Amino acid sequence: MADPEQLDVLLVSLGSTAGLRLADEQLCDALRRAGACVRLARARPPRPVRTMALTDLAWARSARAAARGALLEHGGPHRDGAGGRSHVSGGGRRPPTLIYSSTTAALLWPRPGAVRFDACAGANRPGRHGLWQRPLERHRLAAATLLLPWSEAALEECPAAGANARSLVVPVAVAASGEPARERDIAAVTYAANPLKKGLDRVLAAWRSVRASRQEPEAGGDELLVAGADAGELRRAGIEPPGSEEGVRLLGALPPDRYRALLRRARVFVCAPRREDYGIAQLEALADGCMLVSTPAPGPYVALAAARAVDPRLVGEDLAAGLRAALQEPLPGYGERAARALEPFGPAALARVVERELVPRLLRPR
Repeated sequence: MADPEQLDVLLVSLGSTAGLRLADEQLCDALRRAGACVRLARARPPRPVRTMALTDLAWARSARAAARGALLEHGGPHRDGAGGRSHVSGGGRRPPTLIYSSTTAALLWPRPGAVRFDACAGANRPGRHGLWQRPLERHRLAAATLLLPWSEAALEECPAAGANARSLVVPVAVAASGEPARERDIAAVTYAANPLKKGLDRVLAAWRSVRASRQEPEAGGDELLVAGADAGELRRAGIEPPGSEEGVRLLGALPPDRYRALLRRARVFVCAPRREDYGIAQLEALADGCMLVSTPAPGPYVALAAARAVDPRLVGEDLAAGLRAALQEPLPGYGERAARALEPFGPAALARVVERELVPRLLRPR
């Protein structure tokens, strides 16, 4: 029987977005089911700052503090900075394997570990936004014990030499959130946290174009619901809020259960991201039976291939044309085909990877 006081894995959770929190909780659950003793060390959200570079610094410092605190509480060693002196608080236990969730969480790590990431700063922090993160990230990824990208496409963007030899793709699992509504009475939903990156301005323009060209109201609802951002966030992104505009309703941030309940009632999920690092919101929409209408985007956008496989008419640069096809000429059996396309991202697939490949690599004798 395993020592109940022996911590096998310490997962340092940045948790700066709902998607990251979901991914971390899923991985912890899968590791525990596979027999590992796991602890989640959560970074405290820092106060807002003005630039992306300063935001990443604040989150990296918070992740380092969370890792140090958990290591000291466990009684294991930690180092000052990236390679300073080691300190042990006592207990003599074997130090746990560390997994840093995101490259930002690993930038100021107290000691090396595995790094799980949806994308690298080398790809999604261009120019001044990643001035200090990109070079430090290269060092951290080169020193990491294991690289755990969410997708093969994320690994392809990874700047670390020899990354393939010490990598394992560990996807984020998606599944239906419940039984779909008997009637899909909402025409379309979009998720607009970080509205400029998500392309909300392009979504609104396409929606207005479709509404202006229709001859009569669509059956089964005639409204676009915008979740994940409020009017203030839209204005800060340079996007004029819809206000009392007919056919568009701004919902702001929603609890996950309420948001997924909307997806089960919606016919379409529409988005036009300027970059997409994975596409959890899109995969969730597919899992809940929405038709996914999207433009292509740079980045490891895994949901795009699934959407193309189900109905290629709905994926393309002409977002309004995709919306019209989905709303006016939906293909029968879309939900069933989407479920088959999502099998590589299901909970069973994650459990297999964790049990058969990840745990043996994390817990091999050290």
